[in-house]
Amino acid sequence: MSTKNTKCTSVQVGKRSVRLDKPAYILQSASVVGTKESEGPLGDLFDLVGENDKFGEDSWEMAEATLQKDALTLAIGKAKLTPRDIRYVFAGDLLGQAMASSFGLESFEIPLFGLYGACSTCGESLSLAAMTVAAGYGNYVAAVTSSHFASAEKQFRFPLEYANQRPMCATWTVTGSGAYILGSKTKENESPLGRITGVTTGVIVDYGIKDSMNMGAAMAPAACETIETHFKDFGINPKEYDKIITGDLGTVGSEILTTMLKERGYEISRQHEDCGVKIFDDETQNTGAGGSGCGCSASVLSAYYLPKIASGELKKILFVPTGALLSPVSFNEGQSVPGIAHAVVIEHVEV
Repeated sequence: MSTKNTKCTSVQVGKRSVRLDKPAYILQSASVVGTKESEGPLGDLFDLVGENDKFGEDSWEMAEATLQKDALTLAIGKAKLTPRDIRYVFAGDLLGQAMASSFGLESFEIPLFGLYGACSTCGESLSLAAMTVAAGYGNYVAAVTSSHFASAEKQFRFPLEYANQRPMCATWTVTGSGAYILGSKTKENESPLGRITGVTTGVIVDYGIKDSMNMGAAMAPAACETIETHFKDFGINPKEYDKIITGDLGTVGSEILTTMLKERGYEISRQHEDCGVKIFDDETQNTGAGGSGCGCSASVLSAYYLPKIASGELKKILFVPTGALLSPVSFNEGQSVPGIAHAVVIEHVEV
């Protein structure tokens, strides 16, 4: 087969990164959250807030499924598209067998790639959606993820009725969902929210931490490894970015991350922010070390950071959601909590 006149859509960079040379625009996004999230510092920015955390359903799991359904419906509508226009959807959640994604998205009848990256899933779904669009495999591709405080507590920790005491290092699983519509081109007279221009895919990092209540400590080494690899792959330093945004480290994990990177020669304290720190006010909401869960970074990126990128207030960010790859089985068997983090470069698009 002749390769004449073919154009490369992406370029492999370094050990684990990709530079996207063809457009992978974030055309629209939507965020849906629960009541506690709406009472936090970003409460007025989310697209939809549930009247209560059951979202009209009989179970916490189906409530989370409704989160995804509502978020994707809103994102498709804001993009002035229909489900038939979406070539693929990359989606995931924290529940066993990606239950929230399966039940939440089945009615759309869009070809589905189900994902599991724990709290890093938003980064994973955006990475794969952007590469799919840049490669020409779909004109419009969706990325969706969610989490729910009650369904996560039920699966990973204790029944809510148990009312166990939470240590200060524990993060609070966000009840929320974020959905994104990516495309290879924009509609006439419409501007994208941003453009994904690079991806660094994470590897599993395990420092032997077994405390499931200290997710920040478990995930921070993975974030450090991915960010360091990203800098080396692209031959850049932290000054390349207006913000370096982690997903779910909270106050404990954020301090560990900045310390680890400083020891490796990278000072990111001026640029670093964490979605889990942004979404709650611990002084008034009693959330311990901050927020976590797939829906944390997904909803905060959509509601808080993308508008700043669209307006040009932020020109270039590195978005790094982090995930703790434990399961009820692995925890009960006494295994450690491995972590993973995926980095996504998002840039402002000049009109």
